[in-house]
Amino acid sequence: MADKVNNRSVFFNPFAKDNPVVVQVLGICSVLAVTAKLEPAMVMGLSVTVVLAFSNVIISLIRKTIPVNIRIIVQLVVVAGLVVIVNETLKAFAYDVSKQLSVFIGLIITNCILMGRLEAFAMANKPWPSFLDGVGNGIGYTIVLAITGFVRELLGSGTLWGFQVVPQSWYDAGYVNNGLMILPPMALIVVACIIWAQRHFNPDMQEK
Repeated sequence: MADKVNNRSVFFNPFAKDNPVVVQVLGICSVLAVTAKLEPAMVMGLSVTVVLAFSNVIISLIRKTIPVNIRIIVQLVVVAGLVVIVNETLKAFAYDVSKQLSVFIGLIITNCILMGRLEAFAMANKPWPSFLDGVGNGIGYTIVLAITGFVRELLGSGTLWGFQVVPQSWYDAGYVNNGLMILPPMALIVVACIIWAQRHFNPDMQEK
């Protein structure tokens, strides 16, 4: 039973209580770069989740054979290989989104969340908990990207997933999209609002 409780915490804590973006403040750069639209934000989140989950498993499986002095290099090689697979898959099946994400898919290799989880968790735990940790942190990261992308695209472009949401009658009546929302600094403001909301509804996380 203890293992089940532990695994449950490993999986669910990153959703909110120990979210990698709004609590650990990791992966902020990609949040700024890919959340002007909801679709690329979700694709980036899914890509990071896949890479994080499987790199965690691979590193966990070989952790006892990795020399300590080259462990970071080994981790980078594993992540890089998985990123190449994800990148080529996107080019084959979602080329337009791949173009929108551009170099940011490749930069998953340097995402702080991945290196942090590999070093802090996968190197010290078995494959199944490591897989849960990877998926949980990936989903936690994706949740923040989804919220940020939703708000920025809706208010900045009047669309969601590329489809017009704000009625044309609103524009005819004088409604104007907030152009500031599609600029990178607004991602920081939206994330800051998410952090405030989380602290507000979780008093135990507030600084004394």
